[in-house]
Formats: sequence, structure tokens, C-alpha cells
Amino acid sequence: MKTVALYLLTALAEIVGCYLPWLWLRQGGPAWLLLPAAASLAAFAWLLTLHEAASGRVYAAYGGVYIAVALLWLWLVDGVRPSPWDVAGVAVALVGMGLIAFQPR
Repeated sequence: MKTVALYLLTALAEIVGCYLPWLWLRQGGPAWLLLPAAASLAAFAWLLTLHEAASGRVYAAYGGVYIAVALLWLWLVDGVRPSPWDVAGVAVALVGMGLIAFQPR
């Protein structure tokens, strides 16, 4: 459970760190949004170091969680309901993440 929570927090930090500059550039948001964006991306990089697996394995497994969180963001923040294809893609990605992250050691 700790591993999954850490992956979720890592994904959220990356998405927030990328969303805030997007708001600034595409939606005319204020430039001060870049400060929390930079902090969020720094937190993202730091959170990646807290995972116990080798960095390449962490990055590979993280990708599946990122996809799931990104589609949840699509729904909750952007107001766009994911399609059945989106949900199927998340399921496949999370199965891949599970195979990578929870393999026997």
C-alpha cells in the first residue's frame, strides 16, 4: 500500500507541476503560477528517489500510475469523462505497473 500511495503522490506532483505552466501559457494565468509549479516538479523528482527499486524500474512502473492519475485529472479537473477506451488503457497500464513494481525479488 505504501508503494502505491508513493506512486500516486509522485504522479500528482508531476501533473500539478506541468498543469500550472499550462494554465499560465494556454489560459492566460498569472506568471506566479510558475513558482508552485517549480516546487511541485522538485517534489516530483524528490519523490522518485524515495522508491526502493532501481531508478529504471521505478520510472517504468510509475508510467502506469501516471496514466491512471492523468485520466482521473481529466475527469475531475478538466471535466471530461474518460471513455471506455481510456478506462481499458488504464487497466492495461496498471497491470503492467503491477508486473514491474511487485515482481518477486
